[in-house]
Amino acid sequence: MDAHSQLRQPAAAGVTHGSVRLILRFEGLVVLASASTAYATVSGDWLVFALLFLTPDLSMFGYLASRSIGAICYNVGHSYISPAAIALFGVVAGAPNAYGLALIWIAHIGFDRMLGYGLKYTSGFGDTHLGVVGKRA
Repeated sequence: MDAHSQLRQPAAAGVTHGSVRLILRFEGLVVLASASTAYATVSGDWLVFALLFLTPDLSMFGYLASRSIGAICYNVGHSYISPAAIALFGVVAGAPNAYGLALIWIAHIGFDRMLGYGLKYTSGFGDTHLGVVGKRA
């Protein structure tokens, strides 16, 4: 199949491919860099950053229960909604440490998206909104 016919092929429902996938992965890099830079501006402790950076991946333990629960847990841990809520809490409650936690979490999500790990479908861990993990779109 040539490049032009690949562009004409419809993507599976809910899955990005081609240049759109590349743009979304580049956005992940931009989010990672931006959140890390913002963390530096709030004088975050880099040891704390390193220790907490992979914490959102604990959400994968949901897969021990089932694919459905695993996908829900993973998506909660890898959506920007939760860290945004923590940052908002930091603003409202005057808790500046919340900003740092939110920025670490956002950096992690950007890192995962840069690598092609997207939000999960219940059909399996490798089925993401960015395509199948481990395969090129």
